[in-house]
Amino acid sequence: MEDDFPRNLSLLCSYHHSVAEACRRLKMNRQQFNKYLNGQSRPSRRNMRRLCDFFGVTETEILMEPSQLEQIISLRRVPDPQPQPGEASAHVKALYRHSQSLEKYVGYYYRYFYSFGNNGLITKSLVSVYRRNDRYYWKNIEIMRDPATGKVVGLSKYSGVLLYLADRIHVIEYETLDFKSLTQVTLYPSYRHQLLRLMGIQTGGPTRRGRKPGASKVALDYLGRSIDLRKALRAVGVFPPLAAALPADIPDLVMNRIEPGAYVLEVDEP
Repeated sequence: MEDDFPRNLSLLCSYHHSVAEACRRLKMNRQQFNKYLNGQSRPSRRNMRRLCDFFGVTETEILMEPSQLEQIISLRRVPDPQPQPGEASAHVKALYRHSQSLEKYVGYYYRYFYSFGNNGLITKSLVSVYRRNDRYYWKNIEIMRDPATGKVVGLSKYSGVLLYLADRIHVIEYETLDFKSLTQVTLYPSYRHQLLRLMGIQTGGPTRRGRKPGASKVALDYLGRSIDLRKALRAVGVFPPLAAALPADIPDLVMNRIEPGAYVLEVDEP
């Protein structure tokens, strides 16, 4: 009796660009996968579950007569749209092609801005800018502490990307725990030999404000490429403007005021 499993596995792979692509996405060894396709061996129980989960079938279905499996797949499957030149991936690649090097800005920063969800208080968070494969990325950690005990009562982690376009540094970050907060930051670059501080404006809709859109001035103080992370994180939190944890000039620098004769929130070049 002919084994239906190899034929069914081949059928399921045909709905992907290639067997190689399926192996990459499964993170499965190609040589071992070929043995499954050729009928030389059967997957272990663990690998069978991985295959079924990936292809969206049950173990009973992957072992049934191929024509029956094909009918089930044709009814269940929604074809994957093929990326077109004008779609999101093409736009992102175009932006990266025009982005300048951000190597000068790699390192750690304290980030300061008036909190969107805690009126009158200033958020001090820790940012890391790093490079991977010639692209630049951003991580940001915000911590809420109990004012009386100093214990951590809230933690937010953000990840994002950086682009250097039109003589401005652009950051798009998202909250990594629930994907409900997206922030866009625009910063002036530094023209000094020694990197000290970056100034800019950020916009977003934090969840604590009911995702109501807002904008604020933001300052980043450069700490260096190598720091004591534990010590730096102990200094992170939400503080009143006159707190000793904040540089004396920060409250005024990040104060959100629209000057007479102006109609939008702006920040001057440092």
